[in-house]
Amino acid sequence: MLLMLVSLLCCVPAAKACLQCDRKIRLLHEDFILSASTVDNQIELKKICDHAYVTYKETSQERKGVIGSVTFEAIQIMEKGRKILEKHLDTFIRDGLCPNKCGILKRRVMDCFSCRYRIYICPSPSGQQDCSEYPVLAEEGGQALLNCFLPWHRLLLGKTEYHYSWAPGEPGAKKLNESDFSALVVTDDSSVVLNQLHVDEQGTYRCSLQNRNGIVFYRATFLLTVAPVPDQTHRPVITLPPLPHGDDQSPFQPTEALLVPVIAMVTALSLAASVGITAVLGLVISQMRAAGELHRRGKEGKAKQNTV
Repeated sequence: MLLMLVSLLCCVPAAKACLQCDRKIRLLHEDFILSASTVDNQIELKKICDHAYVTYKETSQERKGVIGSVTFEAIQIMEKGRKILEKHLDTFIRDGLCPNKCGILKRRVMDCFSCRYRIYICPSPSGQQDCSEYPVLAEEGGQALLNCFLPWHRLLLGKTEYHYSWAPGEPGAKKLNESDFSALVVTDDSSVVLNQLHVDEQGTYRCSLQNRNGIVFYRATFLLTVAPVPDQTHRPVITLPPLPHGDDQSPFQPTEALLVPVIAMVTALSLAASVGITAVLGLVISQMRAAGELHRRGKEGKAKQNTV
């Protein structure tokens, strides 16, 4: 990149200073070298700058030093190019290299200075693994979906798993400790579905993304509230109000003194009716027998007269 900038500067006409002699250019290159994060990177940048100076000096000597001049506008172009590069690098680090807004991202990247892969850790901007809290509302007998997946989870180095745990009780009613949670499931999938929910299954559900060594990279909390199903409305049974006590004038007021004679009268009438019915049936049967006997004797008298 530096060589291309130097080549661009060689095309700038008329000058006030030489590139290899101008103090501002030297300070600009020194700031560029010191901007490297490590000493090794600074040494590499120093080698690149020295090589650029040697190349530029040789080219200038071939042209008898005529093209070695540079204007102040060229210095501004280099400074503007550096700011553009810084802007693009900041955008790449924020969105490409470390897209995790919360949680810890540990990934394998290429080191552009050594051209070798190395492990790079993107710390959480918020400095914590507890990232999100989602309220979830479901009805009794229904289902609820809990999903704590984020796109940057795919960039994590190594084998990871989602650990789901649960703390019963009304969500947000009290501050929970680690001992309040009980394990539910460990899965490679980022989501779980709770079916046939009951009211007593509401509570605080937690999802933790961690590796086999128990290191937590990301944690999300779900506040599940289960609304009970309203009871079916039944038509109320209408009951008549009881009669006031001591009302002897009411004909519908049953009393023990009145109930006993009524039962005795009904019993006597039933017996009398039974006797009457029996007597009538006996009289009818006797008359039918007498009529049958007279009819038989009449037939026998006619038979004797025919014989004589």
